[in-house]
Amino acid sequence: MKCISVYTKDFALFSDIYEQIMEAPPEENEEVIIEGVTVSGAGDVPDQYIERMRVKPEVVVMKERERSVTILQHGEVFEICLPSEQSA
Repeated sequence: MKCISVYTKDFALFSDIYEQIMEAPPEENEEVIIEGVTVSGAGDVPDQYIERMRVKPEVVVMKERERSVTILQHGEVFEICLPSEQSA
């Protein structure tokens, strides 16, 4: 799975820039600034990563079913996890 890190704790701001991120996701190890928020291509994570994060009480898990995207929120970061076929 490809992972994109979005460094904000503001859900409303994350929601505002989410589609921009999805239209042009950063490459692995690439950092871009969108509306003052740092967005980073974090590379690939193992499929078990989501399951490990899901059991932590401080992690919020959201699912966008249409694109099979999983969004994790914890601390001051959102992680957008894309299935491998979408990241190609």
